[in-house]
Amino acid sequence: MALSLCRLAVALCALSAVAVADSVLDWGDSDFSTVINEHDTALVMFYAPWCGHCKRLKPEYEKAAQLLVGNDPPIAIAKVDCTEAGKDTCGKFGVTGYPTLKIFRGGEVSQDYNGPREASGIVKYMRAQVGPSSVELSAVKAFEDFIAKSDVGVVGFFPDNSDLKSTYLKVADKLREKVRFAHTSVKEILDKQSIKSDSILLFRPPQMQSKFEPNTITYEGSADKSGLESFINKNFHGLVGHRQRDNMNDFKSPVVIAYFNVDYAKNTKGTNYWRNRILKVAQNYADSFTFAISSKDDFQHELNEFGIDYVPGDKPKVAARNAKEQKFIMKDEFSMETFEQFLKDLKADALEPFLKSEPIPDDNSGPVKVAVGKNFDEIVLNNDKDIFIEFYAPWCGHCKKLAPIWDELGEKMKDEDVEIVKMDASNNDVPSPFDVRGFPTLYWVPKDKKSSPVRYEGGRDVEDFVKYVAEHATDELKSFDRKGKAKKEEL
Repeated sequence: MALSLCRLAVALCALSAVAVADSVLDWGDSDFSTVINEHDTALVMFYAPWCGHCKRLKPEYEKAAQLLVGNDPPIAIAKVDCTEAGKDTCGKFGVTGYPTLKIFRGGEVSQDYNGPREASGIVKYMRAQVGPSSVELSAVKAFEDFIAKSDVGVVGFFPDNSDLKSTYLKVADKLREKVRFAHTSVKEILDKQSIKSDSILLFRPPQMQSKFEPNTITYEGSADKSGLESFINKNFHGLVGHRQRDNMNDFKSPVVIAYFNVDYAKNTKGTNYWRNRILKVAQNYADSFTFAISSKDDFQHELNEFGIDYVPGDKPKVAARNAKEQKFIMKDEFSMETFEQFLKDLKADALEPFLKSEPIPDDNSGPVKVAVGKNFDEIVLNNDKDIFIEFYAPWCGHCKKLAPIWDELGEKMKDEDVEIVKMDASNNDVPSPFDVRGFPTLYWVPKDKKSSPVRYEGGRDVEDFVKYVAEHATDELKSFDRKGKAKKEEL
């Protein structure tokens, strides 16, 4: 009997694996032109097996395909190997890099896919590409199915002639990639829900419902697009939202984030065990902070920015940013009491910010000054000289190429009223308003306008730098004229 059960379990696992693999359709030159016509909407990934970016995308792509199985209207998720069975197809569609994703409608290319590259984001993006922006609900069962989904749903209940409905549909068109919309005028739905006609309700998904906040919120505004849009954006995530990689920009500072094993797909009960405790405390600070929970595994890179290498156990690790984007860490083990004290201290500005910084150099007398997190104000912002600063990363090839040129510029400017500075932005916090998204990033900081740095976008030869500094220096240089020409020494 035990052996039979084991064999049954193995068989079920095998069937499950096949189902997962089959979620992504595998097409090649021999069948692409035929099968693509069988699907009203399809997302196709053109890839190469050896491509690192493709390997990273593959599990997210497969997960998205599983989540879209049974979607109404249907969405096909497919892949084409550009190195073997699909070479000609990839050439036909001008694929030159991997992975390339394209959306097909009725067998023809509709557009390049420029959406998120993780499962939930792919699903949301593709669902927004099919059907009307707002689904018409014609029966009570359709309504119940709509609000039972695992995403926020917004439903408009309208009479036949409604100014609010017109506004609602326009907002639905604009927000369709983020929000699920539906509308109805069926009396049975209104009666069963005790909802008045000409109203709009936001419904929280079942897994996010809690006694600490209402499960439905009614729009109380007028037929105004900006008002309705603001209402949806404000209430979409609730008091403590599920912050994921595809929606992380929705959570603005000042923000408090609890990182733990957040998994609504496999462990809703365990996830809400901690979220409910966070909610109970957060409800008293809703006017002061934005709150969220995030998967510690999905956001390990972000935890590293707070100096947290690993979150042991299942208890949340709490971190925050204030309105100035300063970082704070709750050092005590999580409990509702320690969490509340952390929020009180954060609100009272009684906590010391966390600053990611290398040690201050023992000797910083060279022609290129070294800035780190702990001495940035001293070297850059409180310095009475013009500053030309390079933000770099040690592993960056372009930065390595620039290094001797930057040193040469430092030598040329060592007797001028200009400081040449460099900072390893991968190991030190870069303060606002400097925006560093790639390496190297260069900024010019005039001595009389320290709060208004200017990004340098010019050439990267030493002559280019000298000309720029000579032209933009607050005071004319001693050794160069305003055009960057070396001044002749007086005899």
